[in-house]
Amino acid sequence: MSLLERRIRGFRLVDVVALGVLVAMVLGVYLAKTVAGRERGDIARITRQIEAEQERIRLLHAEVAYLEQPSRIERLASAYLGLAPISAKREANPDDISRLAVEEAGH
Repeated sequence: MSLLERRIRGFRLVDVVALGVLVAMVLGVYLAKTVAGRERGDIARITRQIEAEQERIRLLHAEVAYLEQPSRIERLASAYLGLAPISAKREANPDDISRLAVEEAGH
């Protein structure tokens, strides 16, 4: 009688080993599917977070575009700081900067 033909409580040893391998495979597949399902859930949650962040970034870009409008900044500068556009006679050329610096130092 060979080792594979040996009987344990009425079952051949090869049957018992095959049943053990089958149970191990079933448990392995079950655990793999469970882990994969959990990871799918994590991926879906992270994807939703990314989409929400991208939407927030789009809103922030729109808000920055509104806040940086030159007409709005000009209106606020006039209202709160009393600033106004400079007249053309106050503009200087780069060559005149040293002369203006000397004049300002004298005053």
